[in-house]
Amino acid sequence: MNKKNIRKSLAPYTFLLVFIIGCLIVFKLFDNSVKELTYDEFIQDLNGGKITELTITPKVRTETYELVGKLESYKDNESFILYLPYSDEFISKITEAKEKTSDFQLTVKNDPEASSWLAVVIDVVPLLILGGITIWIFTRQLGSGSKSMDFGKSRAKLVEESRATFKDVAGLTEEKEEVQELIDFLKNPKKFTSMGARIPKGVMLVGPPGTGKTLLARAVAGEAKVPFYYISGSDFVELFVGIGASRVRDMFKQAKMNAPCLIFIDEIDAVGRQRGTGLGGGHDEREQTLNQLLTEMDGFGANEGIIIIAATNRPDVLDPALLRPGRFDRQITVNLPDKNSRMEILKVHAKNKTLDKNITLEYLAKRTPGFSGADLENLLNEAALLAVRRNKNEITMAEIDEATDRVLMGPAKVTKKYTDKEKKLVAFHEAGHAVMGLKLDGANEVQKITIIPRGNAGGYTMMTPKEEAFNYTKNELLESICGLLGGRVAEEITFGEVTTGAHDDFKKATKIARSMVTEYGMSNLGPMMLEEPDGNTFLGRDYTKNRNISDTVAHEIDEEMRSIINNCYEKTKKIITENKDLLALIANTLLEEETITKEEIDYLVKNGHLKKDEVKDETKEQDQKQEDAPKKEKKPNKKKTDNKQNKNEI
Repeated sequence: MNKKNIRKSLAPYTFLLVFIIGCLIVFKLFDNSVKELTYDEFIQDLNGGKITELTITPKVRTETYELVGKLESYKDNESFILYLPYSDEFISKITEAKEKTSDFQLTVKNDPEASSWLAVVIDVVPLLILGGITIWIFTRQLGSGSKSMDFGKSRAKLVEESRATFKDVAGLTEEKEEVQELIDFLKNPKKFTSMGARIPKGVMLVGPPGTGKTLLARAVAGEAKVPFYYISGSDFVELFVGIGASRVRDMFKQAKMNAPCLIFIDEIDAVGRQRGTGLGGGHDEREQTLNQLLTEMDGFGANEGIIIIAATNRPDVLDPALLRPGRFDRQITVNLPDKNSRMEILKVHAKNKTLDKNITLEYLAKRTPGFSGADLENLLNEAALLAVRRNKNEITMAEIDEATDRVLMGPAKVTKKYTDKEKKLVAFHEAGHAVMGLKLDGANEVQKITIIPRGNAGGYTMMTPKEEAFNYTKNELLESICGLLGGRVAEEITFGEVTTGAHDDFKKATKIARSMVTEYGMSNLGPMMLEEPDGNTFLGRDYTKNRNISDTVAHEIDEEMRSIINNCYEKTKKIITENKDLLALIANTLLEEETITKEEIDYLVKNGHLKKDEVKDETKEQDQKQEDAPKKEKKPNKKKTDNKQNKNEI
């Protein structure tokens, strides 16, 4: 909400507050220090002759007398007030007191409320004013675009015609082929109905965040040129009971009026989680919303021209009723892009970027395994921001490298200074990873090493798989563990002590070892699935493990894991010991340069030094040759010398 809308929404409340304050001020101004007397006090002052002025006003409606007057001790702005019931005896007492006191001024007024129409006005007008203010406030609220009173209305955003097309969706070749049928149906439904085919009512897009699920749904609507309804699963859930179900009904009502159309529900796991998984198993608001969604999907026909596309990155928590045929008939997995897909994605996002001619998108795609489409877009954007910050006209490889580090680890902590001992420890730790990557075929390939602190890491080694694969052999997994242990082993061999810097390496290595034993059947326990993700959906399935094993088997799992880690550690120690010279070479180069890339590492391993050191040596040799060269004696030009002398003298 912008400032203008905020001011509009607050205006009625501000007016009401000012009105109340004004009324209080007016009341205060007209309040001339009026004191309320009791009956006994009034009679005492009356008999004592202390009353100087008295005004009697009969109140017909309440059958009372309003007495307003002054005492002789009062100031000009002071008075008293008293209400007494109708009584002849009381009037006679006042008359007697008037006769005894000559200064007593008595006034009798008519009741202003005696008229029936005036009484009606006095009773009704305040109510009318209050009602009018209330109506005005609510009218302002509704007129200002606020949806606070629109509880049951659908929050789905309607896009008449999506501008996204398949050209904007890089990669996802198979996924686009899967949804092509939906586009053909939306364009020409008779082609399918004539064959008796039933088009899927719903399509579930499953995949990690940032892989392009939302963009794919928008592209389907753009290719079919049909209205596109967009809503998030969290928009259905409200505090008030029944609001979510009402919004579902309203959304489908609107969709039927604009058919053919497409409904996209993002993050459907917010409303589509398994029922009966809350605390106590209660029938909460979310379950009512889910039930209404299931009912609406059953309520319209397969070929009515409404197609629902939903997206989630948590398919394991969805209610099975959502995924049965007749609701979300088709499930499409949108995985992280491979090398070729990453290159296509980079081409799309590099269209409006000025890149250095030396940068090749193929090389960049190779260096970014595990990056999603959103990560790649962010990578190029960060590189562009860095180029602007450095006052460059184009994005160079230096900005790409820095942007990659920022995306993976965060910005560099330049102000954080190491001690000489810490810097040396980090250098040898990271060099240990590099040595294992160079000496083992199954270990990840080293792309970059740095000892500049980033995020929570004192330094890091960027390692990528030599080849992207869906399946890994046992030997490749073991060598991956060795690569992770290289840092700790290098510390132990070089310094004879270890640090806490390898905690993240141990975490990854232990996870691989456990998966080998419990999931992949790569241990002496045999080809068995001993653990699988399951458990309490309320907590999230990944937090608990469903173990159908005994304590004895659990102990054996721990022993197998320990055996795998220990064997890999001994193997790593042997390799590092045999290549101590290489370890020292890489570490010392790191201490000098702080950051070295894969190309520099390859040149360093092959030649024993960096290429720029070679340039330095050549320059030094040339300077030495010039110094050692015999200097020829030159005969002075007398004429010039004389001229120079003369000039200096002048």
